[in-house]
Amino acid sequence: MRHRKAGRKLGRTSSHRKALLRNLVRALFEHERIKTTEAKGKELISLANRLMSLAKRGDLRARRQVAELITDKELISKLFNDIAPRLTERRSGYTRLRRLSPRPGDAASLVLIELVERREEKEKGKRKKKEKKS
Repeated sequence: MRHRKAGRKLGRTSSHRKALLRNLVRALFEHERIKTTEAKGKELISLANRLMSLAKRGDLRARRQVAELITDKELISKLFNDIAPRLTERRSGYTRLRRLSPRPGDAASLVLIELVERREEKEKGKRKKKEKKS
């Protein structure tokens, strides 16, 4: 029985699963939105929210904890200096999951995972405010 066993196995060995989630979270922070299967997406959300909470903390220990998972220094600095300041007023729920139509080949349920406050969304909001003023 799997009572109180957190996380999904995703049909992979533990090292493969760890590498998969590292790559997914790296892609999410780099592109700020990705498309994946529902099971992978739900696992990714918990990991990404944990990393963003660490980034909001912003101290050296948090940076080192994030560096254990994300090895790209530029991406770590983007997370701490660009993404985390946008989320300062939020306590949780940094990501959004939207269901998409099933994948044509195998009918796997797909989802779009994106950061709640993406840079593009803020720019669109500023443009709309300027258009309304004029």
